[in-house]
Amino acid sequence: MPAMEMNCVEKDVSKRFNEHYKGLRNMIIGRTANITKPLPGRTNCQYRNKCWLGCPFGAYFSTQSSTLPAAMATGNLTVRPFSIVTKILYDKDTKKAKGVEVLDAETNQTYEYYAKIVFVNASTLNSAWVLMNSATDVWPDGLGSSSGELGHNLMDHHLGVGAGGVVEGYDDKYYFGRRANGIYIPRFRNLNGEKRDYIRGFGYQGGAGREEWGRSIPEFSIGGQFKDALSEPGEWTMGIGGFGETLPYHENRAFLDKNKKDKWGLPVLAIDATVKENEMKMRIDMANDAKEMMEMAGVKKVNLYQSEPVLGRGIHEMGTARMGRDPKTSVLNEWNQVWDAKNVFVTDGACMASTACQNPSLTYMALTARAANHAVEELKKGNI
Repeated sequence: MPAMEMNCVEKDVSKRFNEHYKGLRNMIIGRTANITKPLPGRTNCQYRNKCWLGCPFGAYFSTQSSTLPAAMATGNLTVRPFSIVTKILYDKDTKKAKGVEVLDAETNQTYEYYAKIVFVNASTLNSAWVLMNSATDVWPDGLGSSSGELGHNLMDHHLGVGAGGVVEGYDDKYYFGRRANGIYIPRFRNLNGEKRDYIRGFGYQGGAGREEWGRSIPEFSIGGQFKDALSEPGEWTMGIGGFGETLPYHENRAFLDKNKKDKWGLPVLAIDATVKENEMKMRIDMANDAKEMMEMAGVKKVNLYQSEPVLGRGIHEMGTARMGRDPKTSVLNEWNQVWDAKNVFVTDGACMASTACQNPSLTYMALTARAANHAVEELKKGNI
């Protein structure tokens, strides 16, 4: 799929980047799960920027627009809504899972479903919950807990640091539609032999645009002039915000709170996770570099913003059932199989061993496709 286009300000800023940093830093258009050309049954992006409401054109990837229709077309899919998977059923004799237990959220009835393979994709925290709640006398801390890493190494991207300001000289220009995407500045720290006082790095997301009717105009209060002024586009602004990598700390964890139950009588998940020294040092560069780059690009009245880092704010939760090559230090093997039950696959954010600094969902999708293919091959060989 061809990428979306930068607007005129972003193109000029990108050009300055390339000239000033000589390829060591780059500003590119972001790549998201929006199709820019039609596909069978799906219309290309209409530039409405309403992705989060559910795209009726199917331009923005979702299970409803893409994978569910494909699965339904096979004739082999059964969808059971209003269901809470409470545990994976483990068979001690075969050392494999035999299915799942499901609680009907409306009737409180319990059902069991049996399968040769179980894929867990409940999102990082809920996948960890399902595994931990699948405890047996063999695995008292949950299925996949033999290494002692289940629920640990919880990560998220840390953000809330960036800079922005006003861009002059483009008042006669505008842009098409409401692009559901922004620019991206890939990581440039701790690369090419550079060493900072922290490890790993960060990228930036952002973009340029013109202020719209939501802006305030101090000179006017109410009436015709006020309405007329707000019907015209405001000044151009440009801003970027950093997304930094959080390291996988064993002590950052999620665990079952046996003393607190939800409305269905199930234990809730408790979280104990904080941003630590490496990330705090990184945030100094995230702030200073953002200000430097905006000023270099000709942005005026540059404002720097910083807020307290809180894990969870990035909603890019990862970890808790990390992949690895050693069953003593990881929950899953390199094919996303639970070491303790090879026919159970976990392919969402729970499997990640590190966060990098990019948005991770497309990686989960790639890992899922890879694991599904491996599961089919292993099933045919009789290995699972």
